[in-house]
Amino acid sequence: MEHFTKFEQNPYTDLSWNIPDNKQGSVYVFGGNSQSFNTEIRIAESLSKTPVKDVTNVFPDTLSKSLPPLSNFKFLPSTESGSLAESDELKSAVNEADFNIMLGDFSKNSITERAVISACENAEKPTLILRDAVDLIASGNPENILANPNIIIFASTPQFQKLCHSIYYPKVITLSQPLTTIVDTLHKFTLSYPATIILFNNGQLLVAKDGKISGVPLTSTPYSMLTLWTGEIATKIAIYNIYNPNQFEKATIAALFS
Repeated sequence: MEHFTKFEQNPYTDLSWNIPDNKQGSVYVFGGNSQSFNTEIRIAESLSKTPVKDVTNVFPDTLSKSLPPLSNFKFLPSTESGSLAESDELKSAVNEADFNIMLGDFSKNSITERAVISACENAEKPTLILRDAVDLIASGNPENILANPNIIIFASTPQFQKLCHSIYYPKVITLSQPLTTIVDTLHKFTLSYPATIILFNNGQLLVAKDGKISGVPLTSTPYSMLTLWTGEIATKIAIYNIYNPNQFEKATIAALFS
């Protein structure tokens, strides 16, 4: 099938050699609100046990009263409902670390929606958007986010449908479509938009970048339907991209196998 390659084993094992023994690099984990922030802390703790030197949780400042003033917590302006608000600090924060993870739990409101979209569309550092953060940006206008080559979006099929609908993209992907149709749509989509798309569809993880699509069966990875959306996969994608810069596609595929 043109534009498509299927991998059942890691084709880029050599990228693991670039991961140093000594900790280096930095990751910002964005997310959380006044009612939910445990997932963000758990993922940051997982990252701190990897070769990443500095891991920081970026929270709305409403949580500053609930959490201790630790050096790995960064508090930014929040909305009245307790989620991140649009601010110059948030726009600056996405360019401070080597890699950003927009993990989610932002709360569903128009103010935070604009805040996250505004920050991501101007991100100059690799930024992974996943879980309910994808739903949040799809509720607004993610056109400029998709036009940013530093963005990686990890989406389910329904989430990708929402993204396509929000930008009035003429074709959509459904669960019932054959793989050939899905590959063709992703091919054309990623020729139009520079962002990297990781799509989970019918048991396969499809990595699409610059019109090229790679398929990895979920059964070939260490993940399952239960663990795919818990956030752990973000830690591996972050690590491989930090130590293999400007190789989004290869680094992300290698991360799926680790």
